[in-house]
Amino acid sequence: MATTREAFVPALGVDWLTPLYDWVGWLVGEDRFKRHLVADARIAPRHRVLDLGCGTGTLVLLVKRLCPDARVTGIDIDPTILALARAKIRRAGIDVSIEEGSATALPFADGVFDRVLTSLVLHHLTTAQKRAALAEARRVLAPGGALHVADWGKPHNLLMQVASFGFRLFDGGEGPAANLRGDLPALIAEAGFLDVAETERWMTPFGTLAFVRGRVPG
Repeated sequence: MATTREAFVPALGVDWLTPLYDWVGWLVGEDRFKRHLVADARIAPRHRVLDLGCGTGTLVLLVKRLCPDARVTGIDIDPTILALARAKIRRAGIDVSIEEGSATALPFADGVFDRVLTSLVLHHLTTAQKRAALAEARRVLAPGGALHVADWGKPHNLLMQVASFGFRLFDGGEGPAANLRGDLPALIAEAGFLDVAETERWMTPFGTLAFVRGRVPG
């Protein structure tokens, strides 16, 4: 995810690893943590839900299965991973919408979603891109809406510091460094969200997975 086709970072850092994304997700415990993310979002019937950086479509499908009356849209800038998502959605026969576009310039009108969810996406973005993406998430959320994030956070114990070392080597750079410093909650608050809180920290083979949420006044 990034601002332009030339600049975006593929899901696993390089294009040739993209087909392995779901396998890596299994190692992280993707199904369990995404179910937690959806539960925390408290999605109501007919809520409009955006998965920001939808990747292979796992989260959009999960939201629709758990909340069948919600209207679910996914967006990602990477056409390679979107091809995988569309194939998965066709096989599932589930009614969700997938669009190609950038997190930093969303192709949606103001206030059209009730929930924005994003998982393991923001760490790919530079701090400037994070600010732009979070501002866009705030813009497209309706009054009373909420943002729910699951992404790498500051290691919360010695074991997670050791685990995050491999992640730093594999996916280093400004974007992950900001996450590992614990910058996400402050950046979310800076974007205009209220009651921002890091609600949980989970241990994974790659470091601390942080859950952060914020709400829009309404």
